[in-house]
Formats: sequence, structure tokens, C-alpha cells
Amino acid sequence: MHAPAQAEAAPSLGEKPIRVMIVDDSAVVRGLVSRWIGEESGLEVVARHANGKLAVADVAQSAPDVVLLDIEMPVMDGLEALPLLLQARPDVRVLMVSTLTKRNAEISFKALALGALDYLPKPDSNREITISLDFRSEVIRKIRALGRARTQRPAPHQEARLVAGNPALAEVPKGVLAFKQRPFSLVPPRVIAIGSSTGGPQVLATLLGALSPALSRVPVLVVQHMPPVFTAILAERLAKATGRETKEGIDGEPLKPATIYVAPGGHHMTVVRPQAPTLRIGREPPVHFCRPAVDPLFASVAVTFGPAALGIVLTGMGYDGAAGARAIADAGGSVIAQDEVSSVVWGMPGAAAAVGACAALLPPAGIAEAASKLVRGERP
Repeated sequence: MHAPAQAEAAPSLGEKPIRVMIVDDSAVVRGLVSRWIGEESGLEVVARHANGKLAVADVAQSAPDVVLLDIEMPVMDGLEALPLLLQARPDVRVLMVSTLTKRNAEISFKALALGALDYLPKPDSNREITISLDFRSEVIRKIRALGRARTQRPAPHQEARLVAGNPALAEVPKGVLAFKQRPFSLVPPRVIAIGSSTGGPQVLATLLGALSPALSRVPVLVVQHMPPVFTAILAERLAKATGRETKEGIDGEPLKPATIYVAPGGHHMTVVRPQAPTLRIGREPPVHFCRPAVDPLFASVAVTFGPAALGIVLTGMGYDGAAGARAIADAGGSVIAQDEVSSVVWGMPGAAAAVGACAALLPPAGIAEAASKLVRGERP
């Protein structure tokens, strides 16, 4: 999540600009980020504040679509301000921004539980912020993704739904091409590989918590777009949600059933088979500007497990995972993607659907039910 991703499409003519509020106690950061946003078409800064109290007092009047919310501020910090911002403007989309420390990572996870939708680590110093092209790129990319998700959300009856047992072409809104449904594999999965990004941590906890009773037979491999520190905390939280052993992947570790492996931040995680299926953790170049990335994991799972692979693509911006999902499907495995209604950003799951890789599009509860049946050798 901490590296720049592919360029976002330019806004359409006549499209309303995405309104942004910046809340940070650093005047340098407020000014710099405001300038970046001002240089982008389709974005505008509607308010800048030095602490959470000022932001809460103004959010209803300035009516932002997206709030960039710092964690450490005087008077009222970001965690205290967050629920008050959402109370005053329930449909605003909040992006937490903080330096990359264990404490701030813990606070960011609490913020996600309180309603923030994403998080962005910022460089440690104002000088580093000034020269960091990666940070600038991520700020703009995430504002666009969250802003569009809020302003362009179709009405529920317009949402695309491709569910098990419905082989018809789906009607996909917002210009996404219609796609065909793949059949589920007839082979029970011997591994579950999951990819997610924006909105993913909360969905992962819900999904894996519901899926936990079925996990005694299979290992689970998770790629969540996150930096170091964050992925270790994610593993701890998934362990609490599932009651299963959950850890960051270690290079050379054989896969064990009933274990959840999280790709460590800053590293790709794949599976190889010298004898038994084994984890490979490496620092190969980023894929889609992400490391860890979903595509390398999915591609390796397709090779190693073939029709006994189950891939799951959850909410997230961009299209990481689409090529890997198609590789799993082409190898005879099954792919399920999160549906648009329940996704914070329907980029990654929508891309997997658009390339024709999916057997079903389902909300998290439906994914857990379908995956549980597949592991038991039943048809969803």
C-alpha cells in the first residue's frame, strides 16, 4: 500500500471535483499536500486544519468527500476526532496519515475499526515528505480512489451480481465490460490464497473469522497491501479473530494446514514445491508498484496447486490480482471475488471479474459460506 500504483484515469468532463479536507498540525504538510492536490485535475482542497477539533467544527459546512487525518495532533488527535467527523458527516471517507511506527500502526488499526477506510504512512520528516515522489503519488491515488468510491457509487439495484448457479452474463455498471462466469473446480481446495487492499483488514477479519471452522484442512495465504510493521499487527489481529495460528510468512517454511500466513510488508510471498509446498519470501521488484503484491502469490499457487487452489480477491484499488486470478482459473482452480456493494473500492475484485476469472461475486459472508463448502468437498 505504501508504494505508488498505476496512474488513475483522468476525471470525465463535467464530473464534480473530489473535495478534500487536510487535517495535520504541520503547516508545511498542509501547504505541500494542498499544492499537490491543487495541481491535479478533478481534485480541490476545501479546508485545512491544524487539529481535529477545528476539523470537527467545520466538516459539515465544508462538506469534503475525503478527509486526510493525521494521528498525532495537539488539542484533539486523529483517533478522537474520527468518530466525531463521521457523526457530523456520515458519508465522508477518512484516510488516516501517520509516520510509520508500531504505535501509529496500532492506532491506525483502531481507526479502521471506528470507520476510517484506509491509511497511509508518511515520511518521518518534512524534508523527506518534500522530496518523496512515492508519498505524493500515494496521496493522490488514494484520494481519487476513495473520492470516486463515494461520489460514483451506483444505486444498489444497479450493482453487478454474478453468483453461483447463474451462468448468464452479468450487467456491470460504470463501463466495466460484461464477463462470463467460470465453473467452480471439482477438486476440493488444498490452499486458500487471498488478496486485498483498501478496506481489506476489516473484511479479512470478518471473512476468516467466519471461515475458521473449515480451516483445519488447508493453509491460508494472505497478501494485504501494507508496509512493514502493519503486516505483523494484521497477523496478530487475524489470530484473535480466527483462533488459528497466524504469522508473517518466513522464507523456506513448509505450509501447514490450519495456519494463516500473511505476506510481510516490503516482501513478496509465493509458494514453491521442492518437495512439499514451501513459502518463498523475497524482495523482487514491486508488481503494480506494490510489494507485497497479489499476482505473484496467485501465479505461484496456480502452478503449485492447479485445480486444488482457491483464490479470493477482496476490496482494493487498482488491478493487482487479476492476472493471478486468471492463472488460477486457467489451471482449473476456483476464484471468488468480493461484490461491488460490499467493497470499499471495487478495483481489484472488479478487475478479476472483468478478465473472466471468477466463479462468483459475493459479499464476505457469502464468500465464507462458499469457501467452507468447497473445502468440505460440497458444491456452493
